[in-house]
Amino acid sequence: MYIQNILTLLKNENMAIVHRSMTEVFNKLLQQYPVLGVTGPRQSGKTTLLKDILPGYQYVSLEDAYQRSYASEDPVGFLNRYASNAILDEVQRVPELFSNIQTRVDESGLMGQYVLSGSQNFHLMESITQSLSGRIAIFKLLPFDMHELKKAGIWTEDLGSAILKGFYPAIYDRNLDHSIYYSNYLQTYVDRDITHLKNVHDKKRFRSFISICASRTGQILNLSNLAKDCGISQPTAKSWLSILESSYIVFLLPPYYRNYKKRIVKSPKLYFFDPGLASFLLGIREVEDLHTSATIGSLFENLIVSEFIKRNHHLYQLRDYYYWRDSNGHEIDLLYKTPAGYNLFEIKSSQTISSRYLKAMGFFEEISGESISSKTLIYAGRENQDRSAFSVRSWQDIP
Repeated sequence: MYIQNILTLLKNENMAIVHRSMTEVFNKLLQQYPVLGVTGPRQSGKTTLLKDILPGYQYVSLEDAYQRSYASEDPVGFLNRYASNAILDEVQRVPELFSNIQTRVDESGLMGQYVLSGSQNFHLMESITQSLSGRIAIFKLLPFDMHELKKAGIWTEDLGSAILKGFYPAIYDRNLDHSIYYSNYLQTYVDRDITHLKNVHDKKRFRSFISICASRTGQILNLSNLAKDCGISQPTAKSWLSILESSYIVFLLPPYYRNYKKRIVKSPKLYFFDPGLASFLLGIREVEDLHTSATIGSLFENLIVSEFIKRNHHLYQLRDYYYWRDSNGHEIDLLYKTPAGYNLFEIKSSQTISSRYLKAMGFFEEISGESISSKTLIYAGRENQDRSAFSVRSWQDIP
């Protein structure tokens, strides 16, 4: 494997080996669970990761028509061929396999017997919950996080480039033009993936729906307005949004609410897993256009929130992230709770530090009466500060 990596590097000097953050915890749970599942968006690097860290495992892709037919028509014979130490990719395409895998792992008692991967989370998780509950550890591999790129030595310190380029591995592995990549990614996603999902009969309108979602990134979700702007019914908008969620295009950040004698917003906020894709959908192609765009604040917030979410999954932190907002507009962009108390984050695209950015966190601390472990301002500047009541962190140094 080491020699293969060196040869690959010699073939393409632009390619860098990126160590994925989940590797250590994956190898640990491989010794504790009979089945491991890896899901995530298309082209997030699932196959590359699994082949790299499991060199002794057999690999079979059920995207291959022959293998899919074999597995569907004769699941017992198929699993006899791949009895153990096997990676079954896009396994959601053959749901008949899951009950047979359950029987085999129960009988064998082997740990790490099968590794399952797939990019359509809805179908994959539906089959897993029906057959493999309690037998499987689930991982989510998302596009690169900042820490992974920094360790590989391919991180950019330019904010605009980071947002527009995004974090999909192929862009870095092959030094691709980000606009061309996202154009092809969307075309492939719409024309290929959604044909396997229900309730999508108008691909052109669905593509328009994705673009309208991009214009709402960082905003509180209003399904009624979203449906109206796209010219579809509210139930259709809800169904299409669930498709984007299950395909790891978007995610919803839930609100944190306790009464605190205030009216609290109870709708989630909408974000994209990758800011580069969101920027492309908004028609932003150049860094100069980004800095003059009215959406720079929302895209910066998307960059930071998605970074927390990616690290949460890649490092298996198991944190529950929220935002908080009351009816008077006081808002905490991101928060999570630990035994020591709440960690609060304010996210601003400004390159300067202002005391007014901290008011919402102080207000929350005052009215909630909760123990606050930390208050952090994340901004677009470069200087880090540790003050008595709060911390300031550059967007490149997310705590």
